[in-house]
Amino acid sequence: MKNPIKEAKKFMYRRSLFIFVLVFLSVLPAAAGSRNISAAESRALLQENGRTFLLDVRSPEEYLQVRIEGARLIPIDQFLRRLSEVPGDRPILVYCAVGSRSSQVAAYLARQGYSEVYNMEGGIWGWQLRGFPVLKGGP
Repeated sequence: MKNPIKEAKKFMYRRSLFIFVLVFLSVLPAAAGSRNISAAESRALLQENGRTFLLDVRSPEEYLQVRIEGARLIPIDQFLRRLSEVPGDRPILVYCAVGSRSSQVAAYLARQGYSEVYNMEGGIWGWQLRGFPVLKGGP
């Protein structure tokens, strides 16, 4: 005769293992498809690859204050509606003020199948602290 307590423990163990594997696999594409890079690495990427799509996910007000030349503004609160504006056949570099909002967008793009996605750690403030060029005011 089987011990009901042992059977319940086996079931809970298997269930926990299954949930762990499921969670791990759901996170794997995002980890594999997006990468955090520094401001210096971001600048090098932009200089070396003229095809990189530079995506600014800050607010329009933040964009007007300071931005990187060539950046396309798609505020994070409009991002899902405007996803079609992000090309699927080019590397994508996403930035915001300090890297928090952009990391969310970069992970989302990776989960959607975008193959080469980068998040600029430190955002535009990290970029500016290194003395890299920025534009200020209206376009």
